[in-house]
Amino acid sequence: MPTFLLVNDDGYFSPGIQALREALKPLGRVVVVAPDRNLSGVGHSLTFTKPLKMRKIDTDFYTVIDGTPADCVHLGYRVVLEGKKPDLVVSGINEGPNLGEDITYSGTVSGAMEGRILGIPSVAFSAFGKDNIMFDEIAKACVKVIKEVLKHGLPPDTYLNVNVPNVRYEEIKGYLITRQGRRAYKETVFRYLDPYGKPFYWIAATEFGWHAEERTDYWAVINGYVSITPLGLDLTNYRAMKEITYLEDTP
Repeated sequence: MPTFLLVNDDGYFSPGIQALREALKPLGRVVVVAPDRNLSGVGHSLTFTKPLKMRKIDTDFYTVIDGTPADCVHLGYRVVLEGKKPDLVVSGINEGPNLGEDITYSGTVSGAMEGRILGIPSVAFSAFGKDNIMFDEIAKACVKVIKEVLKHGLPPDTYLNVNVPNVRYEEIKGYLITRQGRRAYKETVFRYLDPYGKPFYWIAATEFGWHAEERTDYWAVINGYVSITPLGLDLTNYRAMKEITYLEDTP
């Protein structure tokens, strides 16, 4: 039976991680290690400046106090599993999509990225919806993807970013391999005053959306498909290497 290390960025209390935990239990051992609070947008950060503590919630279920999703992967692998690699790191289900450039901010995607850095096949799951998310239905689609990954494996240094439409399982049109899309919304910084007259600031998006280019992650989910985007650890822009050769200088 396979062993799953399940993490997220929404916190151990998230209905997304609870639904995925229950859906995975029939497949094997599920070890949950999740943050003690919502860390949406924390990105791929590790805690180096302070010690971390874990609290046991249930059998094979832990929360990391002040820990990030990447911290959770490390503690799950190194501490809970005592250095024995799980068969799969699963991150999610995130409460909301992770599409386009948003994946660079996503703690959910970063959980899968950290698993892949540690040499473990990894998949991140997100729900394409904001309200009334049907996590139990979405978890069924996640399990289908997970079964295929366990059966066939993943290429080296590759992890998956999966976004699932917020529809009933039977209403999903199919599963598509997609490329990362592009955002089409703007952010701004709002300035406010506290009760003492001192300013504070809030970064927020004022316009939401993505470019609906065919076969992108966004295009897939708005058309009722599960988007499966393969991501790599190598961030090199190989096309640009040929365009900036003017920067090379050899003595």
